[in-house]
Amino acid sequence: MHVPDGFIDAPTSAVTGVVAAAAVAVSLRGARRELDERTAPLAGLVAAFIFAVQMLNFPVAAGTSGHLLGGALAAILVGPYTGVLCVSVVLLMQSILFADGGLTALGVNITNMAIVTTVVAYAVFRLLVKVLPRGRRSITVASFAAALLSVPAAALAFTLMFAVGGTTDVSLGKVLTAMVGVHVLIGLGEATITALTVGAVVAVRPDLVYGARDLRQRLRLRVNGELVDAPAAEPAPVAARSPRKIWAVGLVTSLVLAGFVSFYASASPDGLEKVAADHGIDKKAEDHAVADSPLADYGVKDVTDARLSGGLAGVIGVGVTVVAGSAVFWAVRRRRAAGPADVSPASTSGA
Repeated sequence: MHVPDGFIDAPTSAVTGVVAAAAVAVSLRGARRELDERTAPLAGLVAAFIFAVQMLNFPVAAGTSGHLLGGALAAILVGPYTGVLCVSVVLLMQSILFADGGLTALGVNITNMAIVTTVVAYAVFRLLVKVLPRGRRSITVASFAAALLSVPAAALAFTLMFAVGGTTDVSLGKVLTAMVGVHVLIGLGEATITALTVGAVVAVRPDLVYGARDLRQRLRLRVNGELVDAPAAEPAPVAARSPRKIWAVGLVTSLVLAGFVSFYASASPDGLEKVAADHGIDKKAEDHAVADSPLADYGVKDVTDARLSGGLAGVIGVGVTVVAGSAVFWAVRRRRAAGPADVSPASTSGA
């Protein structure tokens, strides 16, 4: 789904760039309400994990592969606003360092892969959580369905953008059928990865999963024939609730996936690349502006061994993404923490 330069014309790319910038600005404000001292570090980890898993292309049809988009996973784990930021950080790192996804098409890619997937997935997830029985299994089921629908939704969004600003004369009906069809299959892989990841975290630390916050239900007691809420329990000590262990496990997992498992990923073109080649969408594709980057195409320049080159590039990508993501989310968290301090004693002295 990474759109290269040249698929979409300049005016449409500019409009999507404005949309993406506005969405990121709104998400920066919204993320202040979602992040706290425990979840802010995990948001950077989620971005790094998405980067790592996106390197693992899996076969979906003859000569076609797919990979995780990550919008559903990020939205459910850390919240929809923070989820948009997570995927946006990944796309920015991929475009600048690895020449994956065009620079002029960055707005197109953020709109498709970060905004559309996150909004659609979280809307479906919240709807299902409300109608399904309360429990961890329902969180997993809702995660699967939300991720499954988010991928063809992104394919549909690309088709609409191509209808408005496509640079080649191609039958839109054929593009729509091909894009949505292949991305429904990719969505099954996305749904499986998302459900397994969310289910694993919920089983260990449900308090760290944004989408599972409704599982914490207040205890009710019967007093004089009436049900009343029990007093809130004292919060657990900070040391006992520290997410450092799950952060460390997640980081090691991401490094192993990107540095070792990625070598065994499918080499077939992904859904968009296959459809573009089959229907002539790529006739006016342009070379990436940083095609000569030392990490272009997920390999380290001048390292001749393919396995070592790809592994090093993956490890570097995970490291850069977790640092960049963590810096963004800690800054957002600090802005939230500084908010109440803006109220001076003088402003409340008359109350």
